Amino acid sequence: MKIFCMLSALTLVGTCATPKYTAKIQNIKDSIQLVDESLVTKYANTITAEELKIELYQFASTSFAGRRVGEPGQKKAANFLKFYYQKKGIKSPLGDTINYFQNIPKDFFFRDIKPTENVMAFIKGIEFPDEVIIISAHLDHLGVNDKGETYFGADDNASGTVALMEMAQAFEKAKKDGHGPKRSILFLHLTAEEIGKKGSEYYTLHPVFPLENTVTNLNIDMIGRIDDIHKNNPNYLYLIGADRISKELHYISEKINNTYFNIDLDYRYNDERDRNQYYTRSDHYNFAAKGIPVIFYFNGEHSDYHQPTDTPDKIEFTLLEKRTRFIFATAWQIANQKHRLLTDVNNQLLN
Repeated sequence: MKIFCMLSALTLVGTCATPKYTAKIQNIKDSIQLVDESLVTKYANTITAEELKIELYQFASTSFAGRRVGEPGQKKAANFLKFYYQKKGIKSPLGDTINYFQNIPKDFFFRDIKPTENVMAFIKGIEFPDEVIIISAHLDHLGVNDKGETYFGADDNASGTVALMEMAQAFEKAKKDGHGPKRSILFLHLTAEEIGKKGSEYYTLHPVFPLENTVTNLNIDMIGRIDDIHKNNPNYLYLIGADRISKELHYISEKINNTYFNIDLDYRYNDERDRNQYYTRSDHYNFAAKGIPVIFYFNGEHSDYHQPTDTPDKIEFTLLEKRTRFIFATAWQIANQKHRLLTDVNNQLLN
């Protein structure tokens, strides 16, 4: 997440959450037909707080030195992810278990940044392999400050990173059991988010799969904590952008939640007038600017945001588990429903 805001280069129509709008969603939710309900539960349940905790304590440790983009700690973090996918037998987009990196050269950056890399893992779809769902989270953080203090980035964004790892493992288990996704899924760990979303910018300029074949981007940036607004209601998650390009995506997300999870989905930051402008501030925005439907999953800022005190011991792992399972189930639906996710240009639900 950025501490600065960027003005939108593209006017995208959004809808703020109002009682009238919520009622409309409830009235049409039955238009969405959920698929594989027993399988969704079975494989979502393989995502556990225990595994998330083990992985997050490793990823947000001093050994990765705050994962500053282009620096040795970030390189070590990228290799940690590569080794994880190799161990799980999850292939790269090239179909092997060797080439997991999308290398970004030094000359791409506007300042003195060393070469860096996005990390990618891929599960090929069975029926519609050319249609690709991207689930993303940034792997980089702020490094070490002048006092020698490590910016651990446990919430920002080790929480999103380990969520991707667990979801990839769950989809791979399903595939091995004969329940592989109909559409392809790219698990995209993005670098250089903290210096202006440069990893996702590079990917959208040099996509591994054609952007016209990219169905949606589900982007995760900070889902392991509770903000001050929700101290008395921790069962929540902010969703941003879901209805701006594809109303169907919003309807699917709502129905998945109402059927399986009952999380309080908070849309206050999806308001185009919101002064924080979170919609423009994480990696999903580079996909949205290309007309690709997105959801940004976010738990809100807290006093440890961009501080060395953003440590693993403050992560709510049971809550992280539930949020990750929700995102997994949403991706499962989009990957396995009969039709490709519709954008508002041809979305019949809007008529």
